[in-house]
Amino acid sequence: MHPTTPYYLIDKSKLLRNMEIIARVREASGAKALLALKCFATWSVFDLMRDYMDGTTSSSLNEVRLGHERFGKETHAYSVAYADYEIDEVVSHADKIIFNSIGQLDRFADRADGIVRGLRLNPQVSSSTFDLADPARPFSRLGEWDVKKVEAVMDRISGFMIHNNCENGDFDLFDRMLGTIEARFAPLLKKADWVSLGGGIHFTGDDYPVERFAERLKRFSGDYGVEVYLEPGEASITRSTTLEVTVLDMLENGKKLAVVDSSIEAHMLDLLIYRENAKIAPDTGPHRYMVCGKSCLAGDIFGEFDFEQELKVGDRISIEDAAGYTMVKKNWFNGVKMPAIAIRELDGSIRTVREFSYADYEQSLS
Repeated sequence: MHPTTPYYLIDKSKLLRNMEIIARVREASGAKALLALKCFATWSVFDLMRDYMDGTTSSSLNEVRLGHERFGKETHAYSVAYADYEIDEVVSHADKIIFNSIGQLDRFADRADGIVRGLRLNPQVSSSTFDLADPARPFSRLGEWDVKKVEAVMDRISGFMIHNNCENGDFDLFDRMLGTIEARFAPLLKKADWVSLGGGIHFTGDDYPVERFAERLKRFSGDYGVEVYLEPGEASITRSTTLEVTVLDMLENGKKLAVVDSSIEAHMLDLLIYRENAKIAPDTGPHRYMVCGKSCLAGDIFGEFDFEQELKVGDRISIEDAAGYTMVKKNWFNGVKMPAIAIRELDGSIRTVREFSYADYEQSLS
């Protein structure tokens, strides 16, 4: 049964397409794939994803606990900085812990001596074109870059995490940046047992050269004698989910405006942060509308789209590609109704797995 809009609708058959590509890469390259929970952590579909991935990676205590308890398998812990009061619990849920800095390693290595320890490296080059998301931006706090300083702590770690791809669908760019990593960090890589190349690699996108990608990973693994990890977030769930909304009102003010029962600030925050438009399909037809959110924010706009038929109050619109960085960022701005979460099973049936109430709103505040 369909919930009342707005709701996120995860289509398992579309999710399965991504999982099968990940499985191909794992088999051809020997690399392991960990779901990046910072992007997608809706554990109601972990039953499907678990069969195609090796575990999870995290950015906080809450995420590492969720990965351990809800996904299982291999659990990597990473955080820009661990607090003293949380480190023991982090370690209790993790198979590997990756420290962001030598300072954090110095502080907590002894308390993590029961699990595998690693360090984040910053190669000072990335694929990001947006400063906000660029891990190699000037004065970046994300990882160590001085080879000599890292060599001095190799007795306390066995591997590295290097995350410098961001929405990178260009294999040649990935290949060049990996070459830069090899050139800068070869002495460290040769001493490591494992290397995670992070996420942001869109290898499940259309026409991505999956075989070349797998071969490059396998070659990297062989050249340095390391086990390779990938941390696909968006690549795991791209195009698997829609945000289902309903038209509440129609206005005209130089353009035809359709107000829907959702909000980009509350339900698809990255559209606002990165100043992007939402996607709808097929986005063709003679009737053009600006689709607007219902919050009081003037710029709460999904974008302008073309429709085959004139829109009217009560019409349903499906916002595409609504899985990554949405459910993990949704919020109660304006008290706008939080979208439910529903799953379209492989047999086509739809199951509502979570609905949010006034009590959830009230209790989120105090």
